[in-house]
Order: sequence, then structure tokens, then C-alpha cells
Amino acid sequence: MNFKLIPLREEKIKQYKFDMQEAFQQGAIESFGAMEEQILPESDIDRSRNAKGSVAYEALVDGECVGGAIVIINEETQHNHLDFLFVKVGTQSKGIGQAIWKAIEALHPETRVWETCTPYFEKRNIHFYVNCCGFHIVEFFHKYHIDPNEDAREVLDNEYFEGMFRFEKTMK
Repeated sequence: MNFKLIPLREEKIKQYKFDMQEAFQQGAIESFGAMEEQILPESDIDRSRNAKGSVAYEALVDGECVGGAIVIINEETQHNHLDFLFVKVGTQSKGIGQAIWKAIEALHPETRVWETCTPYFEKRNIHFYVNCCGFHIVEFFHKYHIDPNEDAREVLDNEYFEGMFRFEKTMK
């Protein structure tokens, strides 16, 4: 596999967002069945891409985009956040997610702690972060324990929100 992780190219943004949304939507459909609601709105992707310290990457195999990630790097604390990691629909279970994560760690060796979140129903993600990437579950957000970074009203109004796991990985 000729794998590369490169900074997201401007001309690829539209397709990148589509592929990311499709991957997240597929995960929700596998858990809940067909649904009309867009699980990952474009505004969430844009907010992440425009955040201070944001770096968006696209993963290429033989020159074709197969996934990507958006990380937020805090140069001062080196407590960094993985906002999104996705593998393009149709290319899962081929080691691409692990290749993306290993490349991110290699690109940011100064990181002290990585943090990320995933919905409670994403069993594949939970397995991936804990068993493949070495993260630990450190918190569970739900309607009685809302993430302080989220709008409580928005969380409580979301019929699909039943909880999010927060993970951390302390680097050596």
C-alpha cells in the first residue's frame, strides 16, 4: 500500500467534506437504519477547519483519497485534539484508519496528550480508539452530564444524542 498523509489541498475540500459526511452517515445508518437527518453538518466540519491550531489532512493510497483527519494543535500545552478521523466508504477494514492515526502521531511527536470523542453507538470507533490506537475512555457525556464545550439546549434537542465517549491518550 503506497500510503501518504498530506495537508488537505484547497481544490479537494468539497469532495473531502462529502466523503467525511458519507462516512459518518454510514456509521449512523448501521446503528439506527435510514434517516433523513445529516449526522455531520458541513458547518461542524468548517468550524473544526477554522479553529485556532487546526490542521486538516487527506489520506492517499496510490494517489487516491481514502480518508482524512482534522486535528487541533495547541502549541503551548501540547494537549491536542483529534476532531475528525474518517475512512472513505468502501475502503474500511484495510488498515487505513490505523495508518492515518500512526501518521498523525509521527507528524506531531511533541504532543503530550491526545483527546477525541465518539458517539456511544459507534462500536467500531470505540474498538478502534481503545484497542488499535491506545486511547482510554475517560468520560461519558449524556443528557445529565453535558460536555461543557457544547450548547446544552442543542444537545437536549437532538433526538439522536444518547451519549458521547471522551478518550485520551497520554504520550510517552
